[in-house]
Amino acid sequence: MMNISEGNIEGFRVKFIHMNNLIIGVTTNIGPRILYLAHKENPNINLFGVVPDFGIDTPEGKWRIFGGHRLWVSPEAMPRSYSLDNKPVKIKIVDRKVIIEGNPEPQNSIKKRILIRPSSDSNSIEVVHEIENIGRWPIKFACWAISVMRKNGFAILPIKANPVDERGLLPDRVIVLWPYTSINDARLILGTNYVFVRQDPNIKKPVKIGVKAHPPYVAYWVKGYLFVKQISVEKDAEYPDFQSNIEVYTNDLFLELETLGPLREIAPGEVNRHREIWKVVNVGELRPLEEDIAKIEHTIQ
Repeated sequence: MMNISEGNIEGFRVKFIHMNNLIIGVTTNIGPRILYLAHKENPNINLFGVVPDFGIDTPEGKWRIFGGHRLWVSPEAMPRSYSLDNKPVKIKIVDRKVIIEGNPEPQNSIKKRILIRPSSDSNSIEVVHEIENIGRWPIKFACWAISVMRKNGFAILPIKANPVDERGLLPDRVIVLWPYTSINDARLILGTNYVFVRQDPNIKKPVKIGVKAHPPYVAYWVKGYLFVKQISVEKDAEYPDFQSNIEVYTNDLFLELETLGPLREIAPGEVNRHREIWKVVNVGELRPLEEDIAKIEHTIQ
């Protein structure tokens, strides 16, 4: 049996669920959203950022980021991606599996669902994202899993060489920039094997970068803990945003760790799925330097 309790985060009702060595907090007010993530050895450190006041005006009304972990549809578009998710959701717990049922989005012809279950590693859990086509014709889209992280940490995007031909004549890495991103932004650190993105509460201007990650994960260090999101990559599949499968966005309030699944055409009644493995490890002090990551990389795989 899982240990389950109830509480409150920034005015949101939350079910706290102990799963392996992790504690997740799933809110019932909005969603589907996971607002809390901590390791059981230090349950008071929420690795996720909760940002109740940040929002964007849309044709449907004020969309609020709220924070924590959410599920979106890629490619990004207004108003489709910013469909409001501010209504109560259903949470079911069956056979050590947590199921968060989102509300139908008839304007987008979709319904979202997040499933959470234990992984084989004691410091890990499995998070499966599902988007169902509830419309009358096929829709082409990718699942987009976004985690809002707390301030004052840094993201790690692996870009190790992965040659596609014997002589190394063809390009093997992809780095993608958005119009508002400056390549000389002080928060971006471009290394040989990794790209680092620092969250700086003193810099308001946003920055976003995407990569075709190798190996396929993204991580965030804060308060001595490393949060890792591992994904699987489908060879020769089409991905959004110039083949990006990992993206990071930051401003002065938060940093987002984003993973993407392939673009798929989903028939009515069918489901697009995207799976992440979440891992939280206490690694102590860490700097956004290649040599520091090399020392702890065995904990990521």
